[in-house]
Amino acid sequence: MRGFIAEILIYCTMLILGIIGLPFSLISKDWAYGFIRFYCRICFLILRILANIRIECRGEIPKGKVLVCSKHMSFLDILMLAYYLPRVSFVMKKEIIFFPIIGLYGLLIGCVPVARGTGSKALNSMIRNYSDFDKKNETQQIVIYPQGTRVQPKEIKKYKIGAGVLYENLGLPCHLVGTNSGKIWPKGTFKKSPGIAVIEFFSVLQTGISLNEFMVKMETDIEKCSNMLMDEEEKSRNK
Repeated sequence: MRGFIAEILIYCTMLILGIIGLPFSLISKDWAYGFIRFYCRICFLILRILANIRIECRGEIPKGKVLVCSKHMSFLDILMLAYYLPRVSFVMKKEIIFFPIIGLYGLLIGCVPVARGTGSKALNSMIRNYSDFDKKNETQQIVIYPQGTRVQPKEIKKYKIGAGVLYENLGLPCHLVGTNSGKIWPKGTFKKSPGIAVIEFFSVLQTGISLNEFMVKMETDIEKCSNMLMDEEEKSRNK
């Protein structure tokens, strides 16, 4: 019941704060980022009070123009990345742009919508959009979820080529991120488990790695880090 109430409050806060912040965010991208981070802080407070969930970020947070490849198991890891990365830009499903508040703010901060199931057309559109940002000298941390969707803890799902294509074409170092968020707030349920939700910036893949090597190392390392974080959380819970 507490998890359900927390989720209702989180989405109600999104609606209220999103509407309040919209006039300011339309004027300035800095205001949009500011309201997003403020919203994330309120969400963390709601989760702490109602569900006894704490938030922790480990590793060195990138601040320049980089690619970020992250495990994705929950809305919670989106909130954490949006809060800790100073100029975040998510590669997001095209359907999300039609979601109230989320879609509009995503476009305001420069998130790039991608139509799933359109193959090379989607990849070319994604690269073109981020190349345009590069021409404008945008300092953004481009976040892509290589599996393309949320997964359950320990679920095996193939990593997609989109992350490798971005890495190869943009020529940016890639920061790898692991998380245990799915153990705390699993997808498809109101259930929230008390504990410490962690994202960890644990490694950087520098430019110049071949596409095949990048894909193998990215998947292996992200899965290893995320599994370790989930095992750590499980052990802590069983003490």
